[in-house]
Amino acid sequence: MRPPITVGIDGFPESPPAAHWAAREALLRGLPLRLVHAWILLGPTDSDVPPEGDIPRANDRNYWARRLLSDTVGELREAHPGLNVTAELVPRETVPALLTAGRDAEMLVLGSRGRGTLGGFLLGSTGRQILAHGAGPMVLVHADDGGRSAEVTVGPGPRRTSGGAPGFASDEVLGFAFDAAARRGGSLRAVFAGGRRADPAARAALDAALRPWQEKYPGVPVAEDITSERPGPGVVRAAAGSGLLVLGRGGAGHGGAARLGAVLHAAVHHAPCPVAVVPCG
Repeated sequence: MRPPITVGIDGFPESPPAAHWAAREALLRGLPLRLVHAWILLGPTDSDVPPEGDIPRANDRNYWARRLLSDTVGELREAHPGLNVTAELVPRETVPALLTAGRDAEMLVLGSRGRGTLGGFLLGSTGRQILAHGAGPMVLVHADDGGRSAEVTVGPGPRRTSGGAPGFASDEVLGFAFDAAARRGGSLRAVFAGGRRADPAARAALDAALRPWQEKYPGVPVAEDITSERPGPGVVRAAAGSGLLVLGRGGAGHGGAARLGAVLHAAVHHAPCPVAVVPCG
């Protein structure tokens, strides 16, 4: 059985947009959807989602956590006919609960609070830890993301190879981006920011990185965007009008510290569309 798409649910307004995005993605990929709500106060026998019409018991401190999932499941089933959706309450802290859930998922979808700040369970160090240490693709969905464009933008911009020549995104990132564009029936915009438009080395690096994926996905139109802008602003600007921005994430820093880098930091705070973060070597 293929792994599900998993979405983290909490009581903040950012959860419903993330859940609906994840539901559409699950249907697009023919996968089940799994809702996960981390609730540290959960008792050992209280993990079941309450049935519709259930009345809270006196002093049941876990009822509303379970009710949140029950209501979300009902809303998603009504809005997305044919969706296979399950829900789970996890009696753990948010970070370890979602990192564990993400290891068993096709992708982990999280809600964030629009431009400039991260909210809910993505507040401060919590969000950085999830993004920095997640084992598989993670998608951030802003509460105010508008439109569902089929275009996919991929970055993150110039990366030097071991020989000092310009490089581009890894195969993990490009594979995810091309696959997403193909599933949507859309195009792909490849952004090489921080270089020079006329730089033949930048153009050659971009062409070389894209060529095998264009051969694998011949039906996906590709536009190359080489800009002298700094990588963070350049990628955010290029994603305007896209339905998804795909970026790579390297390993954590020394001592396991969460280090996202300037491009990812700019994207998760300011990108005008959902952001997919793909771990890569």
